[in-house]
Amino acid sequence: MTRPPGLPMTVPAPDLPARVRIHEVGARDGLQNEKATVPTQVKADFVRRLADAGLTTIEATSFVHPKWVPQLADAEDLFDLVKGALPGIHLPVLVPNGRGLDRALALGADRVAVFASATESFAKANLNRTVDESLAVFDPVVRRAKEAGAHVRGYVSMCFGDPWEGPVPLHQVARVCTALRDMGCDELSLGDTIGVATPGHVRALLTLLNEEGVPTDALGVHFHDTYGQALANTYAALEHGVSTVDASAGGLGGCPYAKSATGNLATEDLVWMLHGLGIETGVDLDRLTATSVWMAAHLDRPSPSRTVRALSPALSHQEQ
Repeated sequence: MTRPPGLPMTVPAPDLPARVRIHEVGARDGLQNEKATVPTQVKADFVRRLADAGLTTIEATSFVHPKWVPQLADAEDLFDLVKGALPGIHLPVLVPNGRGLDRALALGADRVAVFASATESFAKANLNRTVDESLAVFDPVVRRAKEAGAHVRGYVSMCFGDPWEGPVPLHQVARVCTALRDMGCDELSLGDTIGVATPGHVRALLTLLNEEGVPTDALGVHFHDTYGQALANTYAALEHGVSTVDASAGGLGGCPYAKSATGNLATEDLVWMLHGLGIETGVDLDRLTATSVWMAAHLDRPSPSRTVRALSPALSHQEQ
């Protein structure tokens, strides 16, 4: 008898989190690097479908200047379409500076994120500032967001490797992380922007951050799958106790300022592994896979997610 799609055999492993919160980034990080413009209504439908699949944290958009990320020029229109339609769903947005924060708060955003770099080269490429200059810009943004009652996430890019500088020293990453925590960031997302991390490297960074006073429950991980290591690295983080994992439906995404960055960890691949480990996610994998197949059709290319490719024929058969 063929196992139904979306149901891996469950064999729990010891000492892993009982539940993982998936921070879905497909609608923002996944679509920001698309060459063709994705219509605002399609993006809104994408967010709604993700919520219907059981995802409760869906990063909606970024309030950056359209000159820098044209694909997200519709931030106000998109957020206005989804914010009242999805009760109980967290819809964080990125804010690069005070102006971006003003735009987000004016629309009622209650979860925002700032994005820092652990390396000087990427800070210059992505933010046109040094690391210290960018932290100085974020400080009043984080403080004002907290005063407004918003939850603040701090993204840290290039935590494991940089295309210009090579391997990134652990203490260099820790300095940026502790600075963001001191500003008031509620959680940090550790980004493997070009996908070069390996499990031992992940464990070493998490251990150092704990030693520097950053608790594990304030950490999330954001892995790219350039060398096929994203799930292995995620497992290492789970073993350390991390229970927030970033992922992108269908494996969409890259980074417009780091050309060697390939797609994010696919949410479906993550969910398949977590469900096989008996870890709760609240996600319906069949619905999520169908959503990624739907979005792939809009983008006119197949999803890179292995789980989507494996399950989509079975889903098509079920629908006949």
